[in-house]
Amino acid sequence: MHATERTLTVDNFLVFKTASFRGLFREDIECSHAIHNTGEDLRGVTGHRRLPRFLFPLPPTVSDNMSSTSTLTYPTTGKMGKSSEKGTMILGPVSYLDCLVFCILLAPNLLWYVGLTDTLVCVLKALPFLLFELPVSFVWERYLCRPEERSLFVQKATPFEDFVIRCVRYAFANVPPRIGRVFFSETVARPFLQFRLLRRGFLKSPICWAKYEDVREKGFKGVWVTRDPASKPDVVIYYVHGGGFLMGSSYFYLEFLMTWLSVLAQSGYNNPAIFALEYTLVPDASYPTQIEEVLASYAYVLDVAGDPTIVTVSGDSAGAMLVLGLLLHNNARKPALALLISPWVTLTPASEGNGEARQRLQRNLLKSDYLDIPQLSRYGKQLAGSKISVNDPLVSPGCCKDRAWWKRAGPERGIFLTYGAEEVLAPQIEDLLEILKGAGITVDSKREPGGIHAWPVASLFLSGEESKRLSGLRAMTQKIREEIPSR
Repeated sequence: MHATERTLTVDNFLVFKTASFRGLFREDIECSHAIHNTGEDLRGVTGHRRLPRFLFPLPPTVSDNMSSTSTLTYPTTGKMGKSSEKGTMILGPVSYLDCLVFCILLAPNLLWYVGLTDTLVCVLKALPFLLFELPVSFVWERYLCRPEERSLFVQKATPFEDFVIRCVRYAFANVPPRIGRVFFSETVARPFLQFRLLRRGFLKSPICWAKYEDVREKGFKGVWVTRDPASKPDVVIYYVHGGGFLMGSSYFYLEFLMTWLSVLAQSGYNNPAIFALEYTLVPDASYPTQIEEVLASYAYVLDVAGDPTIVTVSGDSAGAMLVLGLLLHNNARKPALALLISPWVTLTPASEGNGEARQRLQRNLLKSDYLDIPQLSRYGKQLAGSKISVNDPLVSPGCCKDRAWWKRAGPERGIFLTYGAEEVLAPQIEDLLEILKGAGITVDSKREPGGIHAWPVASLFLSGEESKRLSGLRAMTQKIREEIPSR
């Protein structure tokens, strides 16, 4: 291969028989396994093809003697749900059957990646909670104690929502991260999404998504979700998932991202696109690996968009912290907007801060959030590692009190934060809001009464009514519509 050629590797799902990617959603599309890309063209086993550079451009900084590889998975459309339109997908809430299937998919993955002994130890330790503590606390707090003693979340939540969040709360505090990361892994999340699609009448995904991988020494991985990869997007969301830096994956968030894409399309955008970063988890790497991947992938997304005024950066929890770090590191090509879901603002727990912060935190700890402050502290220290202090603003953005720095970092059209009134991170988030406002940044926020951590993500799966499930996504989409008009 010539020195200036690049290699594009495509998963064995589709071979493009058409003259371009514009036939992507056709059922008769197939695909070649290896394609060599020399700038504008694709040359594969079926001859000369043109590559649409807008969606999967080559990183401009790749030198002539390097190669950049993208792994692309393009599901074609199959049978649609009765209420669905082509290129949109809004599934129903997770059911008890879904939970059972999830556990069935999870079990062999735990045995393979964790081992029989450690899996059994974890299950045995959980038995007292599952057999005694969970049912007793659930019945007492929901049905027996006085209404004024119940948290607002318990008062508002359905029994299913309450039950699942209690299980998540136990898991976050007690399940080792190396076991927890299997729950969110691609090998569990992808077949689970396929099952949910099948249950609701989708034989194949109605929305195109594709893996992307830059295999340079300091490259990155991610997932594209798009309505039409053959057309230039009119709005692009750059998303970084949560998970405490030790868990989580873009594949676990695929349904959330596909639903968000559908809501964006319903709001009037012609071709929304979302890129979700698959950053390296701790302990596989610590700072500065994650922020380097964020900076590199953000630059790539800007190249794809072609115009930073159509780009929104977003993330939840730990991912939102990385987005804040991106803003502080990057003062040049600013995005139009930042949308943050329950951002984890500082690696140092508020319980170790001043007296007022401790009091505010304790009031929240008595409520219903599933986060555990000691665990967050351990996760944060593992992320920082030995190369940087946990109080350095570059890794812990909430520690940045320099308003001039924030002013330089602020997106052109401001920052929107959504968070729950009952989450343990609420004091940190509210402190950050005051700092941002003091810096002169346009800031808007949605404080959900009775809400807990990352509720716009969790409610999509747990809430029964569609209006509640989509409330967070619609609020964020409305903000994007106000700041980024469709073209």
